[in-house]
Amino acid sequence: MTPARVGVFGLLGSGNLGNDGSLEAVLGYLRAEHPDAVVDALCGGPEVVAARYGIPATRLHWYRGEYRTASRAGAIAGKGLGKLVDVFRTAAWVRRHDVVIVPGMGVLEATLPLRPWGFPYSLFLLCASGRLTRTRVALVGVGAAAIRDRPTRALVRWSARLAAYRSYRDVPSRDAMREMGVDTARDEVYPDLAFALPTPSESAPSDSLGGGPVCVGVMDFHGGNDDRARAEEIHRRYLDGTTRFVRTLVEDGRPVRLVTGDECDEAVVAAILDAVGSPLVTAAKAASLADLMEEMAAADTVVATRYHNLICALKVGTPTLALSYAAKSEVLMAQMGLGAYCHPARDVDADRLLEQFRALERRSAELRRTLRERNLAAARQLREQFTDLTTDLFPAPHHAHALRETP
Repeated sequence: MTPARVGVFGLLGSGNLGNDGSLEAVLGYLRAEHPDAVVDALCGGPEVVAARYGIPATRLHWYRGEYRTASRAGAIAGKGLGKLVDVFRTAAWVRRHDVVIVPGMGVLEATLPLRPWGFPYSLFLLCASGRLTRTRVALVGVGAAAIRDRPTRALVRWSARLAAYRSYRDVPSRDAMREMGVDTARDEVYPDLAFALPTPSESAPSDSLGGGPVCVGVMDFHGGNDDRARAEEIHRRYLDGTTRFVRTLVEDGRPVRLVTGDECDEAVVAAILDAVGSPLVTAAKAASLADLMEEMAAADTVVATRYHNLICALKVGTPTLALSYAAKSEVLMAQMGLGAYCHPARDVDADRLLEQFRALERRSAELRRTLRERNLAAARQLREQFTDLTTDLFPAPHHAHALRETP
């Protein structure tokens, strides 16, 4: 029997810990349920993926300057040529596989700044290539949101339509795709793939009279795709409000541990460290979601912005307050029983945030019990997700090649 050839696709190994955590969850599933599968990746950071996960990896884009702003004629021409070359590169890579999995991530949304000729174009090439070569492309546990920009919306809609399998990380994601014209009647909703990762020991509240450590997850936040005109103003308000909040915690004698979720967030950490100037504020160097979970398990309370920072905190059972920049954060918090503890990232009010923080801490013991129950439910649902994946993507051996050869 020929082993299944499985590809994984996305902005993986590019510095975003949430994306890599989703990949890790899918690789864990494949190694447990399909140990003979031959796996490789087409991704943003092939060197990192190959070194960290031990699978062959190919660069997502032919043009190496894809993520740099093109201002010179040569760079613009290089990007344009790259888009054409990637049509053939993507198709050639896809056709070598029986199945290609896009593991989680917000690939069907534009809640952060996004250009249609960037990742939406790459995803469309993937899904179109899958349809043409009869390779099953699966969007597994992905995030989606309504998109106003017409070119981006069209590419996302067609990508979803061309995929052979779709599941979502929350109900609003599925609703958004339905509103954009995708038939979602057979699409299921499961918890985010990161909830399938191993969990470190649950944290225990500090006995310190002054209060224990607080983990603050920060983000290089400039608003979303529709906020480009106000991006710097939004960023300044976010940074100023978060810095004031951290300074107040320090004045109360609370140790604060700053964490990130993407390499670009390091500038925000540096700005807060410089502004507060206290030994009580330290910065973590997390290389994975496992590292983030260790940091958050050691805290009494977490305040975080990035979506997967929230997941890490909730997964280890630490009471959490979300600085929410998109509906997905609010939906996640409600699912985990903490819907009352969301604060807008676009308009951080340090005084109001502190009130919510103190209210959260007063209910800490109760919320820890709630999180324990919700995490057990999430783990059960993800086991169902992986069972469904096996049924839909890995047919019985005597059917495997028939899928690709049927005219």
